Amino acid sequence: MDTTQRKWWKEGVVYQIYPRSFQDTNGNGIGDINGITQRLDHIQSLGVDIIWLCPVYESPNDDNGYDISDYKSIMAEFGSMEDFEALLSGMKARGLKLVMDLVANHTSDEHHWFKESKKSRDNKYRDYYHWWPAEKGTPPKRWSYFDVDGNAWKYDEQTDAYYLHYFSVKQPDLKWENPKVRQEIYDVLRFWFDKGVDGFRMDVIPFISKDITYPELPEEYKGNFIPFYSNGPRLHEFLHEMNKEVLSKYDIMTVGETPGVNIDQALKFVDEDREELNMFFHFDLMSLDRDGDEVFWMRDEPWKLTDFKGIFSKWDAVFAEKGWGSLFLSNHDFPRSVSRWGNDSEAHWHNSATMLHTFLLTMRGTPYFYFGDEIGMTNAYFDTIDAYKDINTVNRYALLQQEGVALEDFLDNEKDAARDNARTPMQWDSTRNAGFTTDNPWIGVNPNHKKGINVASQEKDEDSVLNYFRRMVQLRKSNLGLVYGAYQLLLERNEQVYAYTRTHENESFLILLSFSTEEASVTLDEIEFDKLRLLISNDAAEEEKTDSKFVVKPYQAMVYQIL
Repeated sequence: MDTTQRKWWKEGVVYQIYPRSFQDTNGNGIGDINGITQRLDHIQSLGVDIIWLCPVYESPNDDNGYDISDYKSIMAEFGSMEDFEALLSGMKARGLKLVMDLVANHTSDEHHWFKESKKSRDNKYRDYYHWWPAEKGTPPKRWSYFDVDGNAWKYDEQTDAYYLHYFSVKQPDLKWENPKVRQEIYDVLRFWFDKGVDGFRMDVIPFISKDITYPELPEEYKGNFIPFYSNGPRLHEFLHEMNKEVLSKYDIMTVGETPGVNIDQALKFVDEDREELNMFFHFDLMSLDRDGDEVFWMRDEPWKLTDFKGIFSKWDAVFAEKGWGSLFLSNHDFPRSVSRWGNDSEAHWHNSATMLHTFLLTMRGTPYFYFGDEIGMTNAYFDTIDAYKDINTVNRYALLQQEGVALEDFLDNEKDAARDNARTPMQWDSTRNAGFTTDNPWIGVNPNHKKGINVASQEKDEDSVLNYFRRMVQLRKSNLGLVYGAYQLLLERNEQVYAYTRTHENESFLILLSFSTEEASVTLDEIEFDKLRLLISNDAAEEEKTDSKFVVKPYQAMVYQIL
């Protein structure tokens, strides 16, 4: 088996929806399942194939649904199981597939299992979670993403013990080393697959395996817990077992969220012969503009295009013969792509948004777009802590307040780095609240919905970001070489233009992408100019090329067929 074996999840384009922010239909300011159903025609019109739906399970919402209290129920704020089934039916009728979120590293502390686990040390659910008895002293240091003190152990007075939580104190980690826990999760998977769900995006899936002797952090990790969390001793045993017992029984798609996983480990997850996952998200790009090992802090100096190219090129090479890659520039955990990797100024917003669309849709791997990308939604750039709703921003602000750090610097950072940048409501039109709700929205609406960054305005404009996105999706679908073709990087050291070819059987393509505010002139001696046919460009400026030289406008994208 090689990467040219055709699969629907290789050829599909994924559209991620954060349900809380997509469309409110009952006037409470919160997006809901019926809102997604109401907007299925829009989604279908984009040409995408797969909806990835962020969690809609029962949850107290400490981490916006990633803290699940019942895996087989729907959160009342989002609707009912009947609403979910109607959504699924509407999707099937339109040829759309549904991928849900599997959050199985942890549950909510309000889940029945954890409530029982806390009652006594001999409760039958006690071993569903990681406990450290207090008589053994303070447990070895473990870091938490969302804890105010950064401590992943929480003392529980009732049983005089600490429980482990890599994320919020309300998100205790499940003990996958207990086979009963694994069977519970497999039962959840079967429940949703039997309803007709087409796959799962698996939240922080490499964290599920722990060394249950709980040693001190080994020196080799140099104080960085994330790669340690991603390298548990039984991880691949668990993933293979899950595949054997459940995943292999259905025609479904799996994609793992894998922070801390490096290139050398990649094929352990997705080599078809290992029978684990189909693909995963790595986070090398998400670290490109970050300050050292600090997960949510942006560095001052700008990132380099050569480094950007290097990340995508080396990861493409990993999957050249085995496995399959995924492609994304943003999601619910990261800032908006056009603000981060493009340029959201008025002068360059259109071209940079469409250039990034061109990039994702001409690379090898399954492309993932986040809702609002199709219209070029940007960061919100909130000014005050009161505007933020995300547990990560709110808790880190509280921690820094305790430490007496300059909070102005933190708030300046959050304008570019905060997860809430990706969680502002979908911008459907230019009316109050962007057509998202008739009430006050749960989080602020970006005011630029009044300036053309909305669906209704862009529907009327043939050259809009939205209509370019549709054309670009169809271009990929019409040319399998853009899906399966071999990738070759050109102009490796150029800091303005990203150029590459895609070649598959008798199809060849040249892609030129500007990541610069300045016009660029580039020479490609290896390309025969008389054999080039321009298929699409995001810039109406007259195409300029002579002999082996191209003139590329700021943030211009061009896709050529090589005849």
